[in-house]
Amino acid sequence: MDRQEHRVERRLAAIFAADVAAYSRLMSHDEVETLRTLTAHREVMDRLIAEHRGRIANTAGDSVLAEFPSAVDAIQCAIAIQEALTQTTQEMPVEKRLQFRIGVHVGDVLVHGSDLLGDGVNIAARLESLADPGGICISEATLATFARLCLLASPISALRRLRILRNRSAPML
Repeated sequence: MDRQEHRVERRLAAIFAADVAAYSRLMSHDEVETLRTLTAHREVMDRLIAEHRGRIANTAGDSVLAEFPSAVDAIQCAIAIQEALTQTTQEMPVEKRLQFRIGVHVGDVLVHGSDLLGDGVNIAARLESLADPGGICISEATLATFARLCLLASPISALRRLRILRNRSAPML
């Protein structure tokens, strides 16, 4: 085999991982309404991801994996999505609200077709699992990049949604 066939494209990217909190419970309660709400939420997410210069790399069921050229774009997009979806679901009963958890990490990714793989993606997914429903969790390194580049231009009220994962010295399992 040619060495070119084994060459893998790597790049640095801001990775955005989103997943619906309690999706299985919502589906077991009312599949049709949950699917309808998910579809409406995804339309909002897809539009905001594109507006913030993001690219959707993968979707599966209730999850979205996107890449952005910068931490600023990814975090501002995550904040915009959570604010927009909060407005959309404000009138719904709490037990029927469809809320996303979002994780953002800046790191190396492997490109496989249109999909992204690697440690950077795994970390973003793990951060997503640590976020509160309707919240955002980012790594400390990502926050440092965001703060340096953006000088925290986002409203402070929006930044209260952020949860920072500090001092990741060991692999996240």
